[in-house]
Amino acid sequence: MESLLAIEGGEALLRAMVGQVRPDNPDDIERATRSLLLLAEALKGSVVLRVRTRRALAELFEVRRAGSLYMNFGILPSTGFFSESWRRIAHSLLPVEKNQDEFLGDMLQSLFDRNTDEIWVEGIEDEAWIEFLHALRLEEDLPDADEKGTALPKGLSAILHSLWIISYRIAAMGFEPELLRLENSGDRVEEMANSPFFVQNLETRAFVECCMHRWQDAEAISDDEKQLLVLFDQCRDAVERIRRRSMQAGTSLPLTYRLQYMRDHLKRGEQLAIIAGELLRENSGRTAYPAMVALFKNLVFASCRKNDLVNFWQRNLGMTARRVTEYAGKAGEQYITETRSEYFSMARAALGAGACIGIIAFIKLLLHGANFAPLNEMLVYGLNYGLGFMFIYIFGFTIATKQPAMTANAIAASIGEAKGKVRDLENLVTLVARTTRSQLVAILGNVVMAIPVAISVSLLWLLAFRDSAISVDEAEYLLASHHLFLSGSLFFAAVAGVCLFLSGLIAGYFDNHAAYHRVPQRIRQLSWALRYFGERRVGNFADYVEHNLGALAGNFLFGFLLALAWGIGMLLGLPLDIRHVAFSSAYLGYALAAYDFSPPLAAFVWATAGVIGIGFFNLVISFTLALIVALRARGVTFSQGNQFLRGLFRRFFTRPGEFFLPPKNGTEKA
Repeated sequence: MESLLAIEGGEALLRAMVGQVRPDNPDDIERATRSLLLLAEALKGSVVLRVRTRRALAELFEVRRAGSLYMNFGILPSTGFFSESWRRIAHSLLPVEKNQDEFLGDMLQSLFDRNTDEIWVEGIEDEAWIEFLHALRLEEDLPDADEKGTALPKGLSAILHSLWIISYRIAAMGFEPELLRLENSGDRVEEMANSPFFVQNLETRAFVECCMHRWQDAEAISDDEKQLLVLFDQCRDAVERIRRRSMQAGTSLPLTYRLQYMRDHLKRGEQLAIIAGELLRENSGRTAYPAMVALFKNLVFASCRKNDLVNFWQRNLGMTARRVTEYAGKAGEQYITETRSEYFSMARAALGAGACIGIIAFIKLLLHGANFAPLNEMLVYGLNYGLGFMFIYIFGFTIATKQPAMTANAIAASIGEAKGKVRDLENLVTLVARTTRSQLVAILGNVVMAIPVAISVSLLWLLAFRDSAISVDEAEYLLASHHLFLSGSLFFAAVAGVCLFLSGLIAGYFDNHAAYHRVPQRIRQLSWALRYFGERRVGNFADYVEHNLGALAGNFLFGFLLALAWGIGMLLGLPLDIRHVAFSSAYLGYALAAYDFSPPLAAFVWATAGVIGIGFFNLVISFTLALIVALRARGVTFSQGNQFLRGLFRRFFTRPGEFFLPPKNGTEKA
């Protein structure tokens, strides 16, 4: 205490107090709590220290502008997602100049100047902070009824002013055209007048005026904040309805940002209304302490995370990510077989895709021999892959490696629904078993057909042109580039796995885009299309777009992702390429034919092992990434992982056949 009394200046005193409470390890909450309570005891035992601390706090509100602290800290700005992202990046690299002599927010950042301060501030229980406020005895500085005068204290005035501004922002945002569309609100005067976004603004004005009269005359009729809080809750309910409807009708980053913007303002408005109401309800103002502590923690968190890009993205990408992954999950359900008929249908679709890939791989070899410039080569590779994948999808065939990114989302949805229930976990084990056998039959179908098609194409080429489809040197390169350990094929397979994962997100994004922007409905209204093709054909095309746009876009852009990975490596001189198990299998077939079916045994064996490893990494990387994103998008924490794994191993050892072939009766017991 003596060291604190020796400090000159209010700001220095406050900074020293924060330094005393701040632990060396921000996670040491117990030590921080103990230090705060010791400081509270020191304030109780020293009138001088107590008075100097209160004076230092009062000077902050008297000298500095507090409005920006309440209206901006912890609240998204109106600039938008990308502008705010760029601001955070720029200010992280080159911090903005702080004006501690003018803005209270800058002073708060100066006091809590470590990014880890929010950890211990949040970690200390509210009761300890309230005890500290009690020790300050703030009521000793409150004026008596006869001394109040007409002017509000600057601290209370800043709270009411900020509350009013926040209320206007809420009202303005509540009438955004996009929110009105999703809320199904009309443009009639009655509906507008009864909107909670509009009514809360009127109630806020009445509440602020009442607070001003209450300060001047303690006997004035008290219009407390309860009605205003009810209206804030109604606004919050409206925001939640809009969010739920957007999950059905499609969402976007701007919409997600607007909804988070609304939530931030409603929360801050609620905090300020409670504090103002409690301060005016009793002379001591002690009933406002819990709300003051909650606001204080919120402000410190915002101060420490002001330029935190990761936290900002997590708050604003969640709804869009969930919407995208749910679309991918719905698409993934068709890749999970339950009955034997579905299983063999999947096998036939995989065989068809394998045949197509054998031809696409040969076209890629021809394009490689054409000696295009690197950029042109990347473009033609992308078109070959992209158009080939689109035709495979249009024909109803299945590429095995496209499945994991889709099925992972379906599994994530099941995990979210299970919530630890044993019965549901058993159903989840059944889903994994079905997914596993579906993946295996798809891979086998692709590989089993890709190799003979490649050999057949080579033989037909030899008959037609009296020359090998590829030279022995090219065949030697193909085998070497797929060596299990010496070629980097496993790393390149992981790169392809990332591309597969991204293609799943792309498919979900375009499905969401079509729903959000009502693309099918707009197609049905095209006057020139209706005139030339008729309403029935246009309607059929719109229906096809509605159900297949995401898959077509995902397949086409997946092809360009594969080409782009190779192109970046080529242009920048980086060891970057892709390996896809189905294409690699086809290349083995072409190499085998080039050697007249007598390849170097060691090279061929290692290349075959490499293809197996490529398939493993393709599937595992894409599945793992998709599952992680889907779980986080749903806010699911799979705490029953050990129980699930035990059930999975038990099922595998007791009924291993379910992981390879559906039961004959078409049903599986959980």
